[in-house]
Amino acid sequence: MKKFINDPYDVVDEMLEGFLNVHSRYVRKLDTTRTVVRTDSPVADKVGIVSGGGSGHKPSFIGFIGDGLLDAVAVGEIFTSPPPLACFEAAKAVDSGKGVLFLLGNYAGDVMNFNLAADMAKAEGIEVAQAISTDDVGSGPKEESHKRRGVVGSFLGWKVGGAKAKAGGSLQECKAAVEKLNNNTRTLGVALSPCTVPAKGTPTFTLADDEMEYAVGHHGEPGTDKIKMMSADDITEKMTLEVLEDLPFQSGDDVAVMINGLGGTPQIELYICYRKVKKMLDERNIKVALSYVGEFFTGLEMAGFSVTLTKLDVELHELLAAPADTPYYKLTS
Repeated sequence: MKKFINDPYDVVDEMLEGFLNVHSRYVRKLDTTRTVVRTDSPVADKVGIVSGGGSGHKPSFIGFIGDGLLDAVAVGEIFTSPPPLACFEAAKAVDSGKGVLFLLGNYAGDVMNFNLAADMAKAEGIEVAQAISTDDVGSGPKEESHKRRGVVGSFLGWKVGGAKAKAGGSLQECKAAVEKLNNNTRTLGVALSPCTVPAKGTPTFTLADDEMEYAVGHHGEPGTDKIKMMSADDITEKMTLEVLEDLPFQSGDDVAVMINGLGGTPQIELYICYRKVKKMLDERNIKVALSYVGEFFTGLEMAGFSVTLTKLDVELHELLAAPADTPYYKLTS
């Protein structure tokens, strides 16, 4: 294992120390727990938007705390759910009286700990709702889509929830907007190499030189199949066809397209893959209304990428296009 770290068990705390020093204009850490919040929390007369999960996905989660996106993040160890107390303290820190929306991925630890935090918050008189991301096509059949993992589609949900809250939406309106986004979003990932969790010291899976891990998870979970290497166009076409068929997406749809790097893939390759997706959508009379290319939700140093498509209506388009200002995502009006 080669990494620029000190003690493997200090990685998250040392990362947070550096992040907070760099981005103190945007964020601060609570004294009691490993919870990061907006510097101006709680924002008056606004639903609080809280997420959280394991570290190792930079710039997610903490890179998207700020105006128009997340209000707070409960920070876990590498690929490990944050404890309930961190989630509860996040809710307390951002509640201004309009309630708090928990946005989380569909992982057993996250669901359990956020549920416990919600119970704690309700006992304190804080109204809490939650929405769970399930956009990963590769993690379950369509007929059991509620069991699928939440991956980079979570970022789009944070953006929609944050924009709806900023616009004055109620707790239930924010929840409904995020759930609509999730129901219309599909993602599929592929990897050329695994990642290594520092405290473990060994790769999450192994590949031969001529193999790719298809439908890989963003924590380095093995996918559904090891397939032979393909060209950028061929693998992008295979992934995009599977995503298109799952909703399904149809002629005349407006969509948002995201090509997300998993940590070890250069931008030059991500744009090559985006180019192929755009050609495929143009051929099917599916309009690309919004585009995202880059690293939004990574898996440490895993080399790979994912394709995400979201079917848009007027509301989702407006919320995704609304201004935001965070350390790693800025969008002006």
